[in-house]
Amino acid sequence: MSILFAILLFSILIFLHELGHFAAAKLSGVQVNEFSLFMGPAIWKKQMGETLYAIRTIPIGGYCAMEGEDGGSENPRSFDKAAWWKRLIILVAGAAMNFITGVLLMIIVYLPAEAVVVPVIDSFAEYATVCGENGLQKGDRILKLDGENIYVQSDFSLILSMNPGDIHDLVVERGGEKVVLNDFFMEKHPVLQADGRERMMFGMNFTVEELDFGGKLRYAWSQTLDTVRMVRLSLQMLLSGQAGIQDMSGPVGIVQMMSETAEASKTRFDAILNILYFGAFIAINLAVMNLLPIPALDGGRVVGLLITTAVEAVTRKKIDPKYEGYLHGAGMILLLALMAVIMFKDIIFLFRR
Repeated sequence: MSILFAILLFSILIFLHELGHFAAAKLSGVQVNEFSLFMGPAIWKKQMGETLYAIRTIPIGGYCAMEGEDGGSENPRSFDKAAWWKRLIILVAGAAMNFITGVLLMIIVYLPAEAVVVPVIDSFAEYATVCGENGLQKGDRILKLDGENIYVQSDFSLILSMNPGDIHDLVVERGGEKVVLNDFFMEKHPVLQADGRERMMFGMNFTVEELDFGGKLRYAWSQTLDTVRMVRLSLQMLLSGQAGIQDMSGPVGIVQMMSETAEASKTRFDAILNILYFGAFIAINLAVMNLLPIPALDGGRVVGLLITTAVEAVTRKKIDPKYEGYLHGAGMILLLALMAVIMFKDIIFLFRR
């Protein structure tokens, strides 16, 4: 059931993305030839006015096919004939729909929460050496660590794990004012756990804060900002070599992770909330990744639109859209190849377990 629910969630996110493009196109007066969920041969289709609505067999992707997307159409209501700002709105509408969906799912996930741990220091253990007049103090809210914002408490350990060493830069809020602690020595101490294992710890205890309705909304927004930042950090790790294809997951791997998380949940209600959190995380990731300036993605098309609009405004000459089409076509081939490699890796991993 959890796998089916995860696949359904993926389908809904794809549908909402394409619905964003579709609604923006219709409102902008651009002709939509087909609005399809999934790819491959159609299992259901119906012509309504100028638009063919279809559900197809392969549960991957979907599309909103607009007249004149790649240029060359003489139809006055084609995409390429629309004002540049209308085309811009249409291109970003899919990502905007995913982002809004992600925020709403985050709110739903945290509405039942009564309290959360926040990055505010509640107390220190006796062995702690990070506290003192020139160090951290009780009541400090950690705002930044090594240049990164601390949106939620879990960010503290995440950013520390990405910056090994004992010297860190912190910004805290203390008594309504910001206090900067640059080159701050944060010493860990070995602490014996109840299970007999030893852990290295700072000796800081964070505050548990009760949430009212407004607090839940703020915390959901903080989680949203944290998820957006995670996209950047992931890309940084890929470009720097800290992560590789083996660390990436496609739809198969993500569905498997969602299924495992749901099955490990204590109750069915917790399982649903955990899957919805995954859904929010994926929706926000889709929104941000789709707007990256990469050919074949909406972000690449946005960059192409802005460049061609600026060039045409200066030169007063129309640029043949086929050249941009070639670029996006090549980008799509590379993107599909990467997706195929990641999917193959995920499937092999499943069979090896």
